Formats: sequence, structure tokens, C-alpha cells
Amino acid sequence: MSAPARLVARSRPKTGERLALSAATAQGVHIATSEVPRWLERVRRCAGATVRRIPFAALDHWSFAPDTGDLRHRSGRFFTIEGLHVMRPGAQWQQPIIVQPEIGILGILAKEFDGVLHFLMQAKMEPGNPNLVQLSPTVQATRSNYTKAHGGAAVTYLEHFVEPDRQRVLTDVLQSEHGAWFYRKRNRNMIVETDGDVPAGDAFRWLTLGQIAELLRLDNVVNMDARTVLASAPAAAAEPRALSCDAGLLAWFTAERARQDVSVHRMPLREVAGWQADERSIGRADGRFFRVVAVSVEGAGREVAGWTQPIIEPVERGIVGFAHRVFDGVPHVLVHARVEGGFLDTAELAPTVQCAPANYPPSDPGPRPPFLDLMLDAPGDRIRYSAVHSEEGGRFVDAESRYLIVDTDEASTPTQPPPGYHWVTPGQLNWLAGHSRYVNVQARTLLAVLSTGAAGRTGRAA
Repeated sequence: MSAPARLVARSRPKTGERLALSAATAQGVHIATSEVPRWLERVRRCAGATVRRIPFAALDHWSFAPDTGDLRHRSGRFFTIEGLHVMRPGAQWQQPIIVQPEIGILGILAKEFDGVLHFLMQAKMEPGNPNLVQLSPTVQATRSNYTKAHGGAAVTYLEHFVEPDRQRVLTDVLQSEHGAWFYRKRNRNMIVETDGDVPAGDAFRWLTLGQIAELLRLDNVVNMDARTVLASAPAAAAEPRALSCDAGLLAWFTAERARQDVSVHRMPLREVAGWQADERSIGRADGRFFRVVAVSVEGAGREVAGWTQPIIEPVERGIVGFAHRVFDGVPHVLVHARVEGGFLDTAELAPTVQCAPANYPPSDPGPRPPFLDLMLDAPGDRIRYSAVHSEEGGRFVDAESRYLIVDTDEASTPTQPPPGYHWVTPGQLNWLAGHSRYVNVQARTLLAVLSTGAAGRTGRAA
């Protein structure tokens, strides 16, 4: 197990205060919030993109390696689909997994207009998005893409993030991605401020955090990459009177990581047990969890006009939720020290619930995830936030989860939670998200909701 990244003291209140002002500004100077979904739809129609499911044999430049069965691009770039063997005490499994060792850039450019920070957001097409075009960071590119391994056009605005002025960087941190589907994948999450003249192209608009918060209340508008970058931005200040001090929280999480006995190794895809392959998919014999399929993309309006690729398809929509309580006037959420086979460390802080309910039917005699029924059966007056968001559309197709923040009580979520769970304030979670490998990507989506105030005007009052 690698050592966790070194934490530094919380600071930079001025940056946090400027971000808080932007979050409190409901309308920007460039586009009305109500116009953004229509603008995204116009971009989608103008691109005229189509995504088709195809057999693996129709993949261009992709093939199964004769020795391992791994699915690879002939350039050796982009990513591979390999096998993974995960072993824990009392449990082990094998699965396909995406191996993409290169570190990409997820960067949002910020600039003040009328004294308020605005953020340059992109209407970006991804083949796995249910509605194809969603609001994304200014730059969202793998190293293979921005070094033009595909032979296509350059990435717009990339120069602001490759060698930024360190005095203009608001946040810059390596963050993990989905540990169940990626092997040790990380991206550089950045917000960089500029005072120069940066014209917004047709597929870009300047928005305040308040506008983005309003859009986070809508289904499938703000993409995963934008959500994770926003979650890493510093808050104005820490909340007082948390149930656990920062040192106590870190001691608990370090102990949780240390007690996990996890052994992980990559293996040939063709040797993965319990999975079956045909000409169009690789999936489990029981139909659970996910499958690997292939798609053809045309008219994408991207660096290249079209391409083919393998992609992961979950079997059903997931549920991702935070239990929310107020202790001594201070909001807290219940985090879970969750183990996933693809994490660089054994565990990261995850939401209270993170799963696909279809994988745990009531008829199954096996254990159900703790607190799952609490999320599924939550009455409307206790739901503080609810929206459907898709996951990373470049590698996953139709991968949606309903994200929830649910008010709970002592009977359902006790002050002393079960082992592996801990109450934290949003400020503590934000502090940890400013560092690598502490907060997982699903929890960062809900943190973006909390940090921007997207959950503050729905559900019951705090």
C-alpha cells in the first residue's frame, strides 16, 4: 500500500471567499442560466453526432492481443481492457478493467467579470453520455489526446493548463477515478485564473458557480469531469464543532486503510473467470455489474470527426447517496471507507451508499449494502437533493446514478456509526478533496453539490 499524500493546513480563505461569492451569484454576465440547456441542445443538434453499437470485429485499430486476449489499440496509446484479480479475506473476484496509466488534464479556466469569478465551461460531446452533450471543463483531455496521438486537431485552451502561472492556480490536485472500472487511474484536476482576454468559442460559455449550482439540480447536464474539478476547489472556511477534529478524522481513516487486507494483480483478459465473451460483448454469466461493448462514433465535433472504441456499460442505474444530519447546528454527512480493486490505495472515502440495486435483489440471500434501503425508501420530505448524473462519458456508456442527499436521524444513522463509517462536515471533506486519493469520484460529485449550494434550496431546511 502506498503512503497517502501529505496533507497541509487549510488556508487560502481569500480564494474560498471569492468562490463563495461566485456561488452566491445566481446569474452571470454572459448567458442566462435558463438558456444553458437549450444551448447544449443546439450544440448537440449542430454536431449531428451518432453513436452505434458495433461488434468487436468492426473496431478500427483495436484488436484482442493473441497472447493475452487483452483489448488494445494498435498505437499502444489510449487505454487497454485487461483482467484484474482482487483478493480479500473471505472474498475474491476477477473482472475486466480499464488500464490507462497516463494522467489527463481536467481544467477549468476562471476569470473575474464585474468582480465575480466566472468559469469557462464547454459543451462537450462524449459517446457514453445519455444525451451526448453535457457541460464539461474548459479542457478535458487524456495525454494521448492532447499530444495528438489520434492525429487530430489541437485541444483548445490547453496552454492555460500545461505550464500555468503558479500564482494563478486556484486548485491543482491528482484525483482518482472509478476504482471499480479503472486500474489506478488519475487525472489532474485544475482551476486556473486568467486576467487576459480569452474569447469564448461557440462551444464555450462563462458561468458563475451559482449558475452551475442551478444546473447541478438538473439531470445529466453537468458532466462528471466538471463535478470532480469543482469539488476540489477550496472552501471559504472550515465549520466549527465537527464531531471529530481533523486529526481524529485522519487517524480513523488511516486505521481503516491499514486494516484492509487487499491483494490485486492484473491478469490476461482471456483468463478472467466467470465472464463470457461473444462477438458484441464481454459480460458475467449471471448478467450482473457491467459488460464491455464496442461503439462507433461519427460527427462528434471533437479533435477527430469519428472513431471506434471499446466502452464499459453498467447493467443498471446506480444509487449514490449521503446520509445527512445536523449535530450541534453543524451539517455532517456519513462517509464510508470503501475498498475498490482499482484504487492506488486500499480505500477512499465514499458516499454512505454507492451501488446498483439490481445487483442486490431482495430475493438474494446475501448481504445488502448498509443503508441501501434507507436511500431507496426515503420519503420526499427528507430528500435534500436528488438528480441523475452520468459518469465519465468517454469510457462508460449510459452509466447513470441517482445522486441523493437524505436527511436522517439517530434511529437510522446513529451518532456512533458502524465500523467503516464516519461522520464528517462538508468542510472537512472539502479539505481532504484538496489532496490526492482521499475522496472518491462519487463522493466528489456530492461534495460539488454541497460546495456550490446546489442542495441548499431543495428538501427540508437545515
